[in-house]
Amino acid sequence: MTTILMGVALCGCSVSKFGGMAETSQGDEVTGSITSSAARDETPTAADLAFARVAASDVLTKGSKDSSQPWENPATGARGSVTPLASAYSAEGRTCRDFLASYVNGTSESWLHGAACRDGGGRWEIRTLKPWKQS
Repeated sequence: MTTILMGVALCGCSVSKFGGMAETSQGDEVTGSITSSAARDETPTAADLAFARVAASDVLTKGSKDSSQPWENPATGARGSVTPLASAYSAEGRTCRDFLASYVNGTSESWLHGAACRDGGGRWEIRTLKPWKQS
């Protein structure tokens, strides 16, 4: 995929990356350099997200700011890792923390942004987990 993107960049085309799927275009015309088989792997399944959520809870429980937790769904082949961002903060009287989760399935790669807060029992409850939009 890097070779494709590098070649696209050198030919003066634009590259758009959203949710792990790259498209090449010139103006408003999509050139079809990426096949539909790459597109089908870009969205995490509910089962993939469940594995990512468990990894997020595990890494946040460890409390280390410089650690990551890998995850893998053997049924779909999807995998990734979860990394806490910055420090904990308070929201609605609860301790919360943001994290990034990578998602890799086949040739598709994307990032998810999440937030978790401690519940009344001290366990991390994942409040949000959605596609990360880079600014």
